[in-house]
Amino acid sequence: MSMRIEVDAKRWKPIPDLRELLAHRDLFLTLAYRDIRVRYAQTFLGFAWALVQPMATLLIMILVFDRAVKVDTAGLPYSLFAITGISAWAYFAYVLKESGNSIIGAQEMVRKIYFPRIIIPLSKATVGLVDLSVALLVMAALFVYHQVVPGPNALLAIPYLLGIMLASVSTGIWISALTIRFRDLQHVVPFLIQFGLFVTPVAYPAQLVSKALPQWAQVLYFLNPMAGLIEGYRWSLLGVGDPGGLCLLSYAATLFLAITSLLYFRSVERFIADLV
Repeated sequence: MSMRIEVDAKRWKPIPDLRELLAHRDLFLTLAYRDIRVRYAQTFLGFAWALVQPMATLLIMILVFDRAVKVDTAGLPYSLFAITGISAWAYFAYVLKESGNSIIGAQEMVRKIYFPRIIIPLSKATVGLVDLSVALLVMAALFVYHQVVPGPNALLAIPYLLGIMLASVSTGIWISALTIRFRDLQHVVPFLIQFGLFVTPVAYPAQLVSKALPQWAQVLYFLNPMAGLIEGYRWSLLGVGDPGGLCLLSYAATLFLAITSLLYFRSVERFIADLV
């Protein structure tokens, strides 16, 4: 036992080894494919679920924020305004929800064989790309329906979308590692997702927050990495919002999450088999 610990200590690095991840890419693809089959292939509606969820969320937001509250969208159709936020938030919510139970759900495999444990939450994030792709197709259809042409900064939507994916994966890695020690997180994460939807500019512009809150509260608001990323993503496609200013806090928070999630996950990875 002591010899094994010594070998593991020599092998341990503060961040995942890319060569080791590539060596286990077949396992990664197998896990992702299995999750896709479980989620879609064995259900009555199949891939239609990926379409039902964003459409249902969009309908609710139209009834509440467009018809009842009448949120100002700078003259843009509200459905188009909202779908830009929904497409991003749906991916973030899926990764958080699935990552929380990912390692605990794979505990039998974790105990029996060695592989980079980070593959498990990363495979969940890969499955979420299916829902994200469908939501992006819905958004493209709404652009055509409303005859709106994306603005001159539309290509910047790509780095913003990559930033949203990075924030989602980083938060998912954090939660997957923390859930091993604190099982209560499995019950807390759904609440955090619901709460986060309303403290992120998905259904409303971030300017409403800037006008309603004092400076210190605005700083706290934009420490949410998804706040600035969704605001920038919407600005790149529709030309509304302000991707600068306090949004820079969200970008910094995303980098902080990415670095610390890898460091923390590696710090507990050696003991995962004993904790699950």
